[in-house]
Amino acid sequence: MTTPRPETLAKLTPVLTKRWLSPDAWRIGTYEKLDGYAALRKALKAHPDDLIQLIKDSGLRGRGGAGFPTGLKWGFIPQGDGKPHYLVVNADEGEPGTCKDLPLMTHDPHSLVEGVIIASYAIRANRAYIYIRGEAVHAARRLRNAVQEAYAKGYLGRNIQGSGFDLDLVVHSGAGAYICGEETALLDSLEGFRGQPRLRPPFPATHGLYASPTVVNNVGTIASVPYIVLGGADWWKTMGTEKSSGPMIYSLSGRIANPGQFECSMGITLRELIELAGGMQPGHNLRFWTPGGSSTPLLTAEHLDVPLDFEGVAAAGSILGTTATQIFSDQDCPVYATYRWLEFYHHESCGKCTPCREGNYWMVRVYRRILAGQGTHEDLDTLLDTCDNILGRSFCGLGDGATSSVTSSLKYFKQDYLDYIEGRTAPKLSDKQLVGAH
Repeated sequence: MTTPRPETLAKLTPVLTKRWLSPDAWRIGTYEKLDGYAALRKALKAHPDDLIQLIKDSGLRGRGGAGFPTGLKWGFIPQGDGKPHYLVVNADEGEPGTCKDLPLMTHDPHSLVEGVIIASYAIRANRAYIYIRGEAVHAARRLRNAVQEAYAKGYLGRNIQGSGFDLDLVVHSGAGAYICGEETALLDSLEGFRGQPRLRPPFPATHGLYASPTVVNNVGTIASVPYIVLGGADWWKTMGTEKSSGPMIYSLSGRIANPGQFECSMGITLRELIELAGGMQPGHNLRFWTPGGSSTPLLTAEHLDVPLDFEGVAAAGSILGTTATQIFSDQDCPVYATYRWLEFYHHESCGKCTPCREGNYWMVRVYRRILAGQGTHEDLDTLLDTCDNILGRSFCGLGDGATSSVTSSLKYFKQDYLDYIEGRTAPKLSDKQLVGAH
């Protein structure tokens, strides 16, 4: 295991993670001792429009994958329309390899609750929801306890801190469907319908939850808000890059010595992240990796020094996504890894649109053939053709994300596919696993 250099250690910027190791960090008493709810008291003295402008000035961008400017999204909510406004927090973290929102909600739930209250005040919402993944039982318990504590202390409910602002917050557990991470499918699920994406326009900003103006933000986005209110936009911009400001929690998993969450200024490189994680595991050399989860195109060892911000990763041909950095070595097979990801997308497709429903179904079967040693050269053309018919033609981004590892692995590792097809690599799947692949 390698020891990080001082200049690399300096890249660690614990902001959202700074309370995680405090004793009983999830309890309101600990939270209040560590600046908890100070930002709320400050925010309630400001005009809501000034808070929206503050978030715009900070350059905060969505931490859920798309990177959309948060203040701009808040500003889309029409005011004086006579309709109820809603804030919905997307806590349905289900991307393979992603693990930044769950530890945040488990270890520091009040930072999310405080962010919800401030954001709701800014967009003039009197009801907010946190939609959490059904399997996240422990995090949901911590969140519900934090909400109860906040009500008891007067941070939620009627006339919060004597400001005249009212807010009710509900923690809602979903049924564990990855599709509900898509914001409009989440809204349908929250309304009691089957979780399927909606046709847009209209957009949630005007026709969201219960056909009313709604802001949907990721956990990390909303949890960042109290820090920006307390520290100011200029302080927030001292971290990160010009167009990707602030810190980001990078989830490192795979062939490294110390997997886990590392909060660093945006723009850090994978080389530096691996160094912070103690280096690669003994006997393993980096071969390929995902910068933002399984829905982002693969990168290789040639991309070790790509800045991990929205612009840097895009310039390299991938997407920053959820910063789920899955690291694979020369002992891992990109064909098999892609097959396992495709199985996930095939299983999680809601089935609403034909390209995603049928395309992923058939691609899984093509991969089974290849990995069982029964593939053909034509199968590679079939995979690319299928991806071409899914990408940009699916109802939502799930279909697009499913194609990412297929096209990128064929781009960088076509020889691995040919080795299975031409018999140089032993089959990874048996004839029994091949059933239904023809």
